[in-house]
Amino acid sequence: MAGLNVSLSFFFATCTLCETARRVSKALLPTGAYASFAREVVGAAQLAACCLEMRALAEFGPWAGGVGPDLLLTLLFLLFLVHGATFDGASANPAVALQEFLLAEVTLPRTLMKLVAQSLGMQVAGALTRNCWAWELSDLHLLQSLMAAHCSSALRTSVAHGVLVEGACAFFFHLTLLHLQHSLPVYRAPAVALLVTVAAYTAGPYTSAFFNPALAASVTFHCSGHSFLEYAQVYWLGPLAGMVLAVLLHQGHLPRLFRRNLFYRQKSKYRSPRAKLAVAPVDTHTASQGCSVQEPGSTQ
Repeated sequence: MAGLNVSLSFFFATCTLCETARRVSKALLPTGAYASFAREVVGAAQLAACCLEMRALAEFGPWAGGVGPDLLLTLLFLLFLVHGATFDGASANPAVALQEFLLAEVTLPRTLMKLVAQSLGMQVAGALTRNCWAWELSDLHLLQSLMAAHCSSALRTSVAHGVLVEGACAFFFHLTLLHLQHSLPVYRAPAVALLVTVAAYTAGPYTSAFFNPALAASVTFHCSGHSFLEYAQVYWLGPLAGMVLAVLLHQGHLPRLFRRNLFYRQKSKYRSPRAKLAVAPVDTHTASQGCSVQEPGSTQ
């Protein structure tokens, strides 16, 4: 249990430091710089650090800390609840940033800035987390520090199957985000946390269910077992394809690329009145006069 307590302390310290950095940057930076860069850097760092620690718990927890799968799934759900409550609108996911671009919600320069910020946050979190493991505060961190250079790949299936798994997870994830984009955070955060937990339970044994290109690149691309191209196909191509399919299904088209709706027929907002056949009124006075005219040859 000592290893679990250290991991819980790590989660608490990470979220606290990231929330402090978020508030300080929000107070000091202009709104555009905070929303497009600083917020994404901090959110990506928080997500990557917690994911690395969760991965260490999943690999060595059963031996070093007595952590079972039920406790891991509970921690995952609670962590994504915290992420949803503290991210302040950050996505920390390149696929979500590209989704906003395809929906014509943000410009290209702002999208590129978000992508750079997310990648930077993931890399910084990876370096800081590994330095924390080097302190060897618990047996779990000791094992993780010793095995850091020889990490096992998160891809434990074929490349084609991995692409399908990551694509399916991303499809349901982005479809849920699109359906809940106008909902209150108190409803959206638990729904997303529950979806991530279910995806981790079903797809975790195959690909670890990242459906986040930057997170996967930070966590598993440096591990042996597969080439960079194979990793890119599974963890970049799969989630991006799932995201595009979700946008097409929800919107019927890609607003950034074309306006024509491919799946749904849009009804006109204004309904044109139907023309009715006009029946000419009968002049009863003229008709009565015609009936009263006597025929030729009749007597007076």
